[in-house]
Amino acid sequence: MATLPPSLATSCCCVNCGATKSSKLKLANRILCRNKVFNGLDKMNLERKLLFGQIVPHFSNTSLRNTNMEVNATSRVSIPVKQRFSRKTETEELDKVSSYLFRTEVGDLVKVLVKKKSVNCGVHIEVSSLPLFNSDDSLILKWGIYRGDSSNFMPIEFSTSAPDDRTVETPFLKTSFGKFVVEMEFESENIPCYLSFLLRSPVNSDSSGLEIRSHRKTNFCVPLGFGSGYATPLGLSFSQDGSVNFAIFSRNAESVVLCFYDDPKAVNPALELDLDSYVNRSGDVWHASFNSAWTFVSYGYRLKGTRLKGSNDVLEDSRVVLDPYARIIENYTSSDQVTGPKYLGRLSKEPGFDWTDDIRPNLPMEKLMVYRLNVRRFTEHKSSHLLPDIAGTFSGLAEKLGHLKDLGVNAVLLEPIFPFDERKGPYFPCHFFSPMNLYGPSGGAISAINSTKEMVKQLHANGIEVLLEVVFTHTAENGALQGIDDSSYYLNGVEDLEARNALNCNYPIVQRIILDSLRHWVTEFHIDGFCFINASSLLRGYHGEYLSRPPLVEAIAFDPLLSKTKIIADCWVPHDMVPRETRFPHWKRWAEMNMRFCYDIRNFLRGEELLSSLATRLCGSGDIFSDGRGPAFSFNFVTRNSGLPLVDLVSFSGEELASELSWNCGEEGPTNKTLVLERRLKQIRNFLFILYVSLGVPVLNMGDECGQTTGGSPAYNDRISFDWNALKTGFGIQITQFISFLSSLRRRRSDLLQKRKFLKEENIDWHGSDQSPPNWEEPTSKFLAMRLRADEDTVENQITSESSSSKGDLYIAFNAADHPESVILPPPAEGTAWHRLVDTALPFPGFFSTDGEPVVKQESGLFAYEMKSLSCTLFEAIIR
Repeated sequence: MATLPPSLATSCCCVNCGATKSSKLKLANRILCRNKVFNGLDKMNLERKLLFGQIVPHFSNTSLRNTNMEVNATSRVSIPVKQRFSRKTETEELDKVSSYLFRTEVGDLVKVLVKKKSVNCGVHIEVSSLPLFNSDDSLILKWGIYRGDSSNFMPIEFSTSAPDDRTVETPFLKTSFGKFVVEMEFESENIPCYLSFLLRSPVNSDSSGLEIRSHRKTNFCVPLGFGSGYATPLGLSFSQDGSVNFAIFSRNAESVVLCFYDDPKAVNPALELDLDSYVNRSGDVWHASFNSAWTFVSYGYRLKGTRLKGSNDVLEDSRVVLDPYARIIENYTSSDQVTGPKYLGRLSKEPGFDWTDDIRPNLPMEKLMVYRLNVRRFTEHKSSHLLPDIAGTFSGLAEKLGHLKDLGVNAVLLEPIFPFDERKGPYFPCHFFSPMNLYGPSGGAISAINSTKEMVKQLHANGIEVLLEVVFTHTAENGALQGIDDSSYYLNGVEDLEARNALNCNYPIVQRIILDSLRHWVTEFHIDGFCFINASSLLRGYHGEYLSRPPLVEAIAFDPLLSKTKIIADCWVPHDMVPRETRFPHWKRWAEMNMRFCYDIRNFLRGEELLSSLATRLCGSGDIFSDGRGPAFSFNFVTRNSGLPLVDLVSFSGEELASELSWNCGEEGPTNKTLVLERRLKQIRNFLFILYVSLGVPVLNMGDECGQTTGGSPAYNDRISFDWNALKTGFGIQITQFISFLSSLRRRRSDLLQKRKFLKEENIDWHGSDQSPPNWEEPTSKFLAMRLRADEDTVENQITSESSSSKGDLYIAFNAADHPESVILPPPAEGTAWHRLVDTALPFPGFFSTDGEPVVKQESGLFAYEMKSLSCTLFEAIIR
């Protein structure tokens, strides 16, 4: 692009428009121009360089009633090509130029240059020769400007005009090359805005004539003070040159208004820009860019023409929606009982964070021992003795790091931390790219982001991975993606899903936002893995049908970044608070929350399950994970954050709790009966013992270690905050120590209890109480024992080297009968002797021991042990 010599610059007019949309445009009476006569060479040089043409110093203003023009929002122009002036002195005056090229409805070209000067904005319009219908070859530019409403020009006020005049007519200058040119200049306080215009060729003195529009039969339209922007990346992005780009997807919106706020508490925006559907749209993405965001602090969008999900009503024009890709969000009005929370995106970059020395633990899946918790409930109770501003926050969680280490866990699974509808709970998210503000120390967005990262860094420093539960299958009823493009984002026409605000997960734009969200949490927050709640709905197609190869699930499995994290499918459904069994496609990458483990262990310990089912769960659920994965892909649990907690699981079993598969051990609810209490304590130990000696990843639920209760309610909302005083009770002390022992046992005997692959047949033996084969399919048989054989080479090496690290065989027995069993242990390997490490029927502190109690050999030469009813035992062959 050639540059404009300062000596040839002409200025035809200055337009002063008000800062708000209610103010009128005040057009200056004074027209600045320089009448020069150029010779042919001067004109040729001027036009060859695409300079501003000289303007005839004459304006006429025409009110809307004197024309048949109707201004609307459908002006169409080409995407601008931004260019810079090359000469240094002119670069200081004219920083950037955007070029727009139109084709008229009669086939000729209209070129518009928008030049950003140091403070003002210059517009140069050049028209190639047109078929004119007048004798003097005159051409008139008929124009107006708008901001928040493209269907209505802002009023223009001349000293000689009527107060409601909204358009101006400006004549072109015809050059020697047959082109028409006109120049205008807008002062800085008048921008940003849109210039909308058409061409008129008068045919007689009464100003009537031919009106020429774009090839799309609409007004020509160009943005002033901002650019067309870019379609990628979606959301708010910042360039190195300081410019800010906005981009949002909406296929069905008729128009999109970008709203800016200078006060997050304000009800109405301070500035609105009705984005042109041709200049500011590429495909289904609406976009705009700005050199700066002025003094505004937050933004949102108003979309016109979209229909709300499940309704034939067009979205209200007054409703402002949150950018789905906003990285920092904040409430801009208080929540109400009808529409729920309302959020805006903050106009700022994410705060920087020092990740120096952060090393991801990168633990193998089989080594994981997981603790599931709710960030708020974990430390909000006054018994946590934390300061009020950090209790119930990410910072509070980090303060209680010692408890996690005492339990021996090396991974935490956080309930959803995305912004959510507080009336429904964390499993009904409103957004996917930021943590819940309430979880920050001050309740602010920035503090929530920083404290999340600090928490992750501290946990990593102590060898603990951070896994997130995420919900991408549905949203909250309000305040989420509703109103942006419901027919694209949400499932429609599927009755059982439509009422649940079910997302159309395998639709390209929804798949894109989910993948972008996951990558964001991995790169910006160093998250180590994700557990996908309601995972069975990830398999649904556009019409609700189940897909054999769901694109989203496959994309996550093979994503270069996400494939390095832990990805877990959890088919629990938040709406019904029940799990849903599904054959989940995995591509040897997806792990699963093992619901069958939970069901079968509960049934066995209440005496209603076959031994074969117990054996299958102990060995890593080969019926589910032998399809190319292995036991490490089985995340085992006996309780979760919905349903009955562990204490209630052995205390309540009314008819209304039939689906919980619980047993009250002889009396419903609280009791003082010693026999019942002892039985319940044994059952709690049994549940934990089986959880930790089974192949797979044990998942412990928050509060089970200290006897948290909901009074027999399985509802998620009845879960209470963690009571730290309960850890000091006799129950809390012994169960916490037992869990710590089991964790250390799994680490020490990882050769048998933490395996990525299934055990070989030669490494496991099954026994009845008298060394006979188990009665696998006998419903009345309640006893099962298994011997896990260590590799012979390992045992021989330890005997030879007199290693203090025992790696002998393990003998584990389970008695779910209401009577004792005399157990005959098999002969131990040569050079070793059986030691009892666990007997859940013994009193504390003797029911578990790291060193173990030796089993005395009987006179008959057999190793016998008396197991009480409803108990589990563990023996280890230790080198003598």
